[in-house]
Amino acid sequence: AIEMIDYDVSKLPEEQNLLIVTSTYGDGEPPDNAVDFMESLFSETAPRADGVKFSVLALGDSQYPDFCQAGKDIDSRLEELGAERIYDRVECDVDFEEPFKVWKTGLLDFFVENPTEAFPPEKSSKIQGYGPENPFPAKILNNLNLNGVGSVKSTHHIEVSIAGSGLKYEIGDALGIHPLNDCRVVDEIIDATPFAPETLVPIPNGGVAFLRDALVEHYDIQTLNRNLVTAWQERSDSQQLRSIVEEDRKEKWQEFFWGRGVIDLVVDHPARFMDAAEFVRLLKRLQPRQYSISSSPRVHPDEVHLTVSVVRYQSHGRMRGGVCSTYLADQSNDVPPKVFVQVNKGFRPPEDDDAPMIMVGPGTGIAPFRAFLEEREFRKGKGKNWLFFGNPHRTTDYLYEEAIEGWKRGGLLTKLDLAFSRDQEEKIYVQHRMLENGAELWRWLEDGAYFYVCGDASRMAKDVEKALLEIVRVHGGKDENEASDYVKTLRKQKRYARDVY
Repeated sequence: AIEMIDYDVSKLPEEQNLLIVTSTYGDGEPPDNAVDFMESLFSETAPRADGVKFSVLALGDSQYPDFCQAGKDIDSRLEELGAERIYDRVECDVDFEEPFKVWKTGLLDFFVENPTEAFPPEKSSKIQGYGPENPFPAKILNNLNLNGVGSVKSTHHIEVSIAGSGLKYEIGDALGIHPLNDCRVVDEIIDATPFAPETLVPIPNGGVAFLRDALVEHYDIQTLNRNLVTAWQERSDSQQLRSIVEEDRKEKWQEFFWGRGVIDLVVDHPARFMDAAEFVRLLKRLQPRQYSISSSPRVHPDEVHLTVSVVRYQSHGRMRGGVCSTYLADQSNDVPPKVFVQVNKGFRPPEDDDAPMIMVGPGTGIAPFRAFLEEREFRKGKGKNWLFFGNPHRTTDYLYEEAIEGWKRGGLLTKLDLAFSRDQEEKIYVQHRMLENGAELWRWLEDGAYFYVCGDASRMAKDVEKALLEIVRVHGGKDENEASDYVKTLRKQKRYARDVY
């Protein structure tokens, strides 16, 4: 197995069998480690792939309109280049286990009939210890709102004990959390159906549970998607749903999905079901959420710290909340949250403690950089550190102000640039601070600095990359193509890494 970022597309004609697994994020975009691969694959200089046997497993989320688009694009392009598809592309929604098994079984059957040294018999293995399928019931040690009185935001610093779990993590990893749905919303859903709370229904991982427990613990009642709404419309007399399904326009779907959940279907668009089992089978599995870890395991043994933006808002006459963020913020340890460590090898601080680091982390994007800096302080690294942080207001939204200002006074932070967007008439963001310091940022890069970004993928991360390209172009004296190649080289050298969501 090889990461796409490390794969040379010019070697494609030499391959015998090529299996590709890729996710999609944003507006049908490939993940960071596949960007250069996709550009090379779709370039005019991409080599022919005649004789290469391939198959694609595409990962996505049907909540978004461009479902599995990166996988679809790679699949069609390989066919254009002459490669032979040995098994049809399989598209996995967030419930990926069953589609993955289908893809895996289909490929194994092919290779049994067409043996090759590249695919020896698979060894059986058993799940040991705590992990995604066997999460650890953790205790909340501390739960603090980092925002000041009057802030429009609510950002919680949450400390979790993993003592006795055997779980280990490194800087840059994430903590996966299996949330529970709001019991009040679940009860309202059940009250609006003809089903009793104690009705037995199937659950995604096999077995059965009472309907109420299944909706609290196992099923996604927060988000809507095309498959769910289409199936619901078939069982409903709702003219609004029929119009949306028949018109089948991306804008209409997005407009309807925003700020609505299963409760809105149940109450506003009643449907007929044979039984409760048919009802829950329309729902997707409640997925764990992942949060960048904001602590060093050396500084805080047996603890994991998180920086969580708590989402609460009103829409369509109801108060809403993020499933996991409100679950954590309101947590009282009555039901310990179940957690696991999600390794993220692509987002690690430099192995060389003397290498310079540039960190861009507005809002909750500060999380991993708190861990980076704690680790550097613990290891007494001599590398220069530069942090860009931003939020709406300094007085209410300067997350971890005491620690950050302490690191600045003590010299751990060589440079600190703050962007509080609403403290002046003209909005100022982290990318503006980067451009203001472009000449120095370029010198840091030329001196071997690692460049990290964490936070919002849809806007901030794109604006930061544009600013980075502009800095390389202007202060490096390069044209647009040369600047793009420079940034690609940073990425390939693992000196440009992003943890975006």
